[in-house]
Amino acid sequence: MQARPTWVIGAGGLLGKAVVRELQSRGVAVLTSTIPWSDQESALQAFRKGAESLREAAAGGPWTIAWCAGAGVTGTSPEALEAELSLFARALDVFAEILCVTGGQNGAMFLASSAGGVYAGSSTPPFTEHSPVQPLAPYGFAKLRAEATAADFARHTGVRTLVGRVSNLYGPGQNLRKPQGLISVFAKAHLTGAPVSVYVSLDTLRDYLFVDDASRLVADGLDRLVRPDVHPGEVVMKILASQRADTIGNLIGACRAIFKRRPLIILGASPFAKAQAHDLRLKSVVWPELDAHPVTPLAVGINNTVQEVQRLALSGQL
Repeated sequence: MQARPTWVIGAGGLLGKAVVRELQSRGVAVLTSTIPWSDQESALQAFRKGAESLREAAAGGPWTIAWCAGAGVTGTSPEALEAELSLFARALDVFAEILCVTGGQNGAMFLASSAGGVYAGSSTPPFTEHSPVQPLAPYGFAKLRAEATAADFARHTGVRTLVGRVSNLYGPGQNLRKPQGLISVFAKAHLTGAPVSVYVSLDTLRDYLFVDDASRLVADGLDRLVRPDVHPGEVVMKILASQRADTIGNLIGACRAIFKRRPLIILGASPFAKAQAHDLRLKSVVWPELDAHPVTPLAVGINNTVQEVQRLALSGQL
């Protein structure tokens, strides 16, 4: 059991909610904060208050931060991504000031990044942690800059850091207002009867990771990060993925089996399509023991997602 208190930033999002649930199920003392993301100065005040609360909870002992936040998607403007990066860097400065004043050797941090964003233009899949990165959109370049910022923070403070390059995350709790998450989009369309526009070919390959599997990987990774063989200031990069590939066509077929009818698909064009790789197969070669657990079957994950979307529809929240 991990005794160190853990502050989950982005606890209201898809991954953050699941990480909170997973850590609490393991007996970890979890802290969360409401961050006013649209106002940087107010957000920094919230980060300062949260860091002070984490310092108090740790009482001079070890602590962990799990950064699961991130509002950007492939189509997010460079200006919005720049603001998000600026806030991340300033937040790390606050953490260094409050939590690492005598050194960050007691600290550990997880940063959620995007496998799809950083490998979008890479060649020769499946991609591993050792594959060259090649983003195709500002979103992917922003993720690489966030990774570099976290690495600088680790080196300067001594905080052990795990960067998780997450594949296509899905499951109950997805923000249905964000233009991402094809499985949730299909589920919503099934209930509303609206068509779904698909801007890539149906043989496009993606790695779909159910959110509960992702949260287990994050929690296991944080446990692994604080073992004695990981040195202060070390940065570990790991792909968090199901390590199985499904085409969009396979996804539609799975949805059809669950919905008892084929989703209404409109094949269209989008300026963002050029930022989408055709083949995003993934394979993790770092800490492979963390991947020994079975992953949630795609049909099971889709069904759980549909049930959640249906619950939201019945409660008037859709």
